[in-house]
Amino acid sequence: MQFIRPVVAHFIFIAGLFLILVGVAFLLGNLTDVSQKHLFLSLLFGVVGAGAAFLALSLNKRTVYLFFGAFFIMVGLFLFLAALNILQFSIKKIWPLGAVFSGLALVPVSWRKYGRLHTVFMVPAAFFVVLGGVLLIFSFRIVSFNFRRFVLDWWPLLLVLTGIVLILLALSNKRVERKAREGKT
Repeated sequence: MQFIRPVVAHFIFIAGLFLILVGVAFLLGNLTDVSQKHLFLSLLFGVVGAGAAFLALSLNKRTVYLFFGAFFIMVGLFLFLAALNILQFSIKKIWPLGAVFSGLALVPVSWRKYGRLHTVFMVPAAFFVVLGGVLLIFSFRIVSFNFRRFVLDWWPLLLVLTGIVLILLALSNKRVERKAREGKT
């Protein structure tokens, strides 16, 4: 019976948070020329993300929930800013933000799992953020050439970046091994 009480309390907390956020969204929708449907969608993403993060931190402690929580919170915040017309971009142009958000969502996962930023999570995080950033540059047509021309001209850069990542992984692994040996002696 004692297990049910904390679960019910957590559910009530999440339900209360959800109602507050939905109420704020509809109030904002009434005060401005904002689509309530878009506000509701953004807050739904935010609440789902907050619920997943809450589950990861308090009940289950699984890092996959924390990843999805951070990801959905970022998507919800972005959609909220777009619904309030603070950001005005079409999905056709901003789709690479999904890669950026995925990379950024790996940061709290690394911190939660290892108590610090760990290479196992930070290398893919950096890769996703850089990939999303490069794709955003082409999506917004900041550069005058297309993505295909970029790949054909700059493909050796991929070799250089892969080499840097491998060197960083090897150095990180040597440091961990050295610390483990020092701890045994």
